[in-house]
Amino acid sequence: MRTTMKLLSAALAVAAATVGTMAFVGMSHAEQIGAVDTVFKWIGPDHKIVVDAYDDPKVPGVTCYVSRAKTGGIKGGLGLAEDRSEASIACQATGNIQFPAPLRQQEEVFTERTSLLFKRLRVVRMVDAKRNALIYMTYSDRVIEGSPQNSVTAVAVPQGTAIPLK
Repeated sequence: MRTTMKLLSAALAVAAATVGTMAFVGMSHAEQIGAVDTVFKWIGPDHKIVVDAYDDPKVPGVTCYVSRAKTGGIKGGLGLAEDRSEASIACQATGNIQFPAPLRQQEEVFTERTSLLFKRLRVVRMVDAKRNALIYMTYSDRVIEGSPQNSVTAVAVPQGTAIPLK
């Protein structure tokens, strides 16, 4: 019985450490820009809205800022809570936009687990070649049922810089 409890505790600790971590499909990591508390919790962390910055791993010079709800309380502190589906995104040219390699017309750029097992926040990059722009959309999905709530932003690529496509 004690061994089972120790294994369960270890599994929960590992799950808690991985929940809420954003990972680029390529490489890179999130940089938390800030957070605001939205609900005070007596036990465990408060509910909050966090803002993270992500540099697009395939397009140097573009940074995306994603704001999302983060559930607190006991369940949130242990990584067992499911974060809400709402998120907002804004991407900007933060340097010279470069294309080291051709891009796919549409591809997932980064993803984050927002529940212990089944829910993820995703960001997809789309290329609008006609308007010479990069479109980024964030949404939430779940194994059984996702959410239609989404947010979209566009980054205009300077005239004269063609977006290479695969």
